[in-house]
Amino acid sequence: MTATMEDKKAARQAALAKRLRAKTFTALPGCFEMISARIADTFDFPAIYMTGYGAVASYLGLPDAGLATYTDMVGRVARIVENTNSPLIADGDTGYGGLLNVEHTVRGYEKAGAAGIQLEDQVFPKKCGHTPGRPVVSLEEAVAKIRVAVDTRDSKDFLIIARTDARNLHGLDEALRRAEAFAKAGADILFVEAPESLEEMEKICRSFDQPLLANQVEGGKTPVLTAQELQDIGFTIGLFPTIGFLAMGAAVRSAYSHLHQHGSSAGLQTPLYDFKDFSLLMGFQNVWDFEKKWAGAEESADGSKA
Repeated sequence: MTATMEDKKAARQAALAKRLRAKTFTALPGCFEMISARIADTFDFPAIYMTGYGAVASYLGLPDAGLATYTDMVGRVARIVENTNSPLIADGDTGYGGLLNVEHTVRGYEKAGAAGIQLEDQVFPKKCGHTPGRPVVSLEEAVAKIRVAVDTRDSKDFLIIARTDARNLHGLDEALRRAEAFAKAGADILFVEAPESLEEMEKICRSFDQPLLANQVEGGKTPVLTAQELQDIGFTIGLFPTIGFLAMGAAVRSAYSHLHQHGSSAGLQTPLYDFKDFSLLMGFQNVWDFEKKWAGAEESADGSKA
């Protein structure tokens, strides 16, 4: 990466941090592998989000149940950052272990180029936040992880998103108590996972002045609201982590079903990305430009092949 590219990425990261700390409403799309990341990057989103559920599903073909390692995930972070221009906020699960692991994870994600990390208070192995049975660690341990994360980051613009899953087994009041403790520990953004009604969402927003994240999982436990509704309630971030892979799954299933039934793609009604445009999205123009520039370079001075 050239210095100019690094400067541009740093400027975009600083702009994102300023935007979110000012509580300007921001919708974030979930990406889960390089095709979704490249497509999301073509839009003017202030940032994109690497979903743990989607990344684990696409990379390992496994459920989001604590089966992916730090190495698995930091590699995905680095690959997305390398091939996109948008700031990336990435799911860091529980930090993949104890306090030392949290330090290692924050350093690794920041070094890989992420603009922020989401850390949660579940007991390892963690689970998707919209599935049942998600015990949480003690409040003291959870707060210590956030304090370590805040202390570890090199840049103040590297955002720490503190998530609690306490609503599931301990009720909303305990979740709010934990979020308040995370705020005091220095978290930039608070994330109370899986409120189950509009009333609970409103109570969350009445309880804090800090930027708040609403996790909008289509088919999950939390009502999916319009952008205006989320803003009116008081959320800063509307996170849509599942929209990409659910749309992809439905489209691929539709296309493959047609192929299985008819033995051909002829007559397919499922929308398809234009092949030429998709090739450009994947960077083929750089390949063609390179080949044009170096055409004949392997020929020797007398015209024969080297």
